[in-house]
Amino acid sequence: MRNKRKTKVVRVGAVPIGGGNPVAVQSMTKTDTRDPASTLRQIRGLQKAGCEIIRVAVPDAEAAAALGKIKRGSPIPVIADIHFDWRLALEAIRQGVDGLRINPGNIGAEWKLKEVVAALRDRPIPVRVGVNAGSLQKDILKKYGHPTAEALAESALREIELLEKLDYRNVKVSLKASNVPVTVEAYRIFSRKSNYPLHIGISEAGPPGVGIIKSAVGLGILLEEGIGDTIRVSLTGNPAEEVRVACQILQSLGLRQGPEIISCPTCGRTTIDIQRLAAETEKRLRAVHKPVKVAVMGCVVNGPGEAMEAHFGITGANGMGMLFKDGKVIRKMKESELLDALMKEIEAWRP
Repeated sequence: MRNKRKTKVVRVGAVPIGGGNPVAVQSMTKTDTRDPASTLRQIRGLQKAGCEIIRVAVPDAEAAAALGKIKRGSPIPVIADIHFDWRLALEAIRQGVDGLRINPGNIGAEWKLKEVVAALRDRPIPVRVGVNAGSLQKDILKKYGHPTAEALAESALREIELLEKLDYRNVKVSLKASNVPVTVEAYRIFSRKSNYPLHIGISEAGPPGVGIIKSAVGLGILLEEGIGDTIRVSLTGNPAEEVRVACQILQSLGLRQGPEIISCPTCGRTTIDIQRLAAETEKRLRAVHKPVKVAVMGCVVNGPGEAMEAHFGITGANGMGMLFKDGKVIRKMKESELLDALMKEIEAWRP
């Protein structure tokens, strides 16, 4: 991996973003913000899954008025997502949120932004300039014809310049499109011209089947190039899946520690239910917060050797199984006993 791009540091609540700090995982609630109880239940579940910052939609004044209760009950920092109405941003600030997300293409006239900045002046609340391919300024869209990477970067730089003229620099930036190459190139262009911290993601990535692939490819490229200070995986579905995928992307690049599962694809030699074992092992590992590598293998002969880099592993044949540690078999048992025995070993293991 290339050296991490050095950016300015902003703080979203207690979470530092940029400046070489760990890449933070974000998600967005999919509840009605006007219902604080259900919103807080989802936030707590996402926090347990590994989410470190949460964003909530603020579509109207009633939702804005609920932000204070959500903020007070949330175990992680809360960002208010504002579109169209700057007055909602003013109310979100009064409610004590930890951050604002404003889309420059739809927030309105410059004087409205001035009012928001004036309200922020003495508060440690960062603003994310959230550029989106679907809502670029009309003149920029006319200039480029469609949402190109250059258009996204120019839009972000313009909005930052406006904020800087107002002497406001507590800013982070996102440049998102549903097109992976466009998004990647937009972040590259911006990174060469500015050192504001970057929130990276692929917008409208789709349902999990395709969205996970697009997000992993796009975010993986950027993170490998040292670009990205906080991430959100956008999927049409359960936000807990967004968090799990984001954490797995970071783990795969060595940017976060946690449990890792490796499993064989099965072949004609396999006589145990590897698909079931692998799925159940993955599910159980979600409750584990240790940097443990676990292998689920289908070949008794080669399984332990092929997975010798794993801390623990299971394999078997014809209803019987073996539990191995560091490539060496430590116990033999029935296939039905493998998972429980594996989890007991992991629970007792100290990294």
